[in-house]
Amino acid sequence: MSAWYEGAGLDAAIVHLRAADAVLDGIVARVGRLEPTHEDDLWWALVDAIASQQLSVKAAATIVGRLERLGADGRPGPEALLATPDEALRACGLSRAKAVYVKDLAAKWLDGTLAPAELPELDDEAVIAHLTAVKGVGRWTAEMILIFVLGRPDVLPVDDLGVRNAVQRAYGLAERPGKDELTRLGEPWRPYRSLASRYLWKSLGNTPSVVE
Repeated sequence: MSAWYEGAGLDAAIVHLRAADAVLDGIVARVGRLEPTHEDDLWWALVDAIASQQLSVKAAATIVGRLERLGADGRPGPEALLATPDEALRACGLSRAKAVYVKDLAAKWLDGTLAPAELPELDDEAVIAHLTAVKGVGRWTAEMILIFVLGRPDVLPVDDLGVRNAVQRAYGLAERPGKDELTRLGEPWRPYRSLASRYLWKSLGNTPSVVE
């Protein structure tokens, strides 16, 4: 069975968003059909998310690329990353704190604190609670995993700077919307707020970016 964001499921989500909100309808008309974006490797998506926090897209890609080359045959798994000396992680460009975070992720992955196989069975808030047990993984990072790895349809990352900037511009707001206002504006987008968020990012040519 295909996921909601493929084929007819994606078509239905786009129709819903266009009918629900005239402003979003204009964005969809301008941007066009957004094809699915999905990452199957939860482990590496989390490593990437931690390494990329608070960095430009270019800087993050450079660091993540160096981390990928630490593996003997492709991306290093949790065992390999946990065994990597901190100095080698720092040489890839990780800060001291992020080196601690990726090792905490590896340790929790290996000792069973994280249970990746169980995540598909958990609701969104339970997934967030589960993932934020890892040092350096906050709500925003967990929401990116929900959208781009687990393919959850109705996630609105209210802390995301790109989404908030896009809403301010599209709706002609005097200021960047706060969490409550963004939540209110996004109500008509349910149950496809993940797709709405992707259209908002695309409308500015942005990628996800957490508020500092």
